[in-house]
Amino acid sequence: MVTEVIWACVFTALCWWLGTGVILWLDRLPARSFRFSMAGWTVLLALSFVGVAHSMREVSVFNAYLAFGSVIVMWGWHELAFLTGWITGPRKTPLTPGAHGWDRFVQSVQVMLYHELALLANLALLWWMQEGQSSHVAICTYALLWFMRLSAKLNLFFGVPQNGAQYLPAHLSYLASYFRTRDMTLWFVLSMGVAMGTWFWLVWLAQQGAVAITTGWVMLATLLGLAIVEHIIMVFPWPLERLWGWAMRQTPAKPALTTPP
Repeated sequence: MVTEVIWACVFTALCWWLGTGVILWLDRLPARSFRFSMAGWTVLLALSFVGVAHSMREVSVFNAYLAFGSVIVMWGWHELAFLTGWITGPRKTPLTPGAHGWDRFVQSVQVMLYHELALLANLALLWWMQEGQSSHVAICTYALLWFMRLSAKLNLFFGVPQNGAQYLPAHLSYLASYFRTRDMTLWFVLSMGVAMGTWFWLVWLAQQGAVAITTGWVMLATLLGLAIVEHIIMVFPWPLERLWGWAMRQTPAKPALTTPP
């Protein structure tokens, strides 16, 4: 049982670290390579849907691994499509100087609208595929990624001490104008509180179930824990090069200015 838990944690952390690193590496290649990167990952996207469909049929340890790995590949396609600039939003310019409140929110939505709609369409498709199936690891993994990604985006909107604007690639440098640099906000405290409460709940569920269920739930708890770490990095300076230095040496991201606090 302990071995199952350890391997599930290691597999989750490896998927998170390697998947993020590969996307960062591809995004820092010359722009002419983006079409080939997207074409190759689109093939992987199709295979990931096949893997998810198979994993949903039966609850088992193998299907838990298959579901989680497939969703990571699926999510990676969306991240790569956004970071390469292929699927972003109708607005591709910096925030209008002096924009505040509702106007700033609308412009912020416009810069990533198509990306958000694509993520929701993917979630709807998984929901449809889940109908009548017994294993829920895939859709739970995707939903967890979506909620924590939304939380991170809202934290960047409201403002955090470390917004990571310096890591944006040159072709997305205009996004930095939508980030705010400020002390910890109430939203950060609330989002972290909910995330931590959910993490403890997942750990408790993992301790109660059978091995097959525990494997999937341990992966979800580990993934949520990693997402919480990503949120903490927004408060405390932690250079990403320490985690993904091998993926960030291709082409330095263009420095970009953020809006004032």
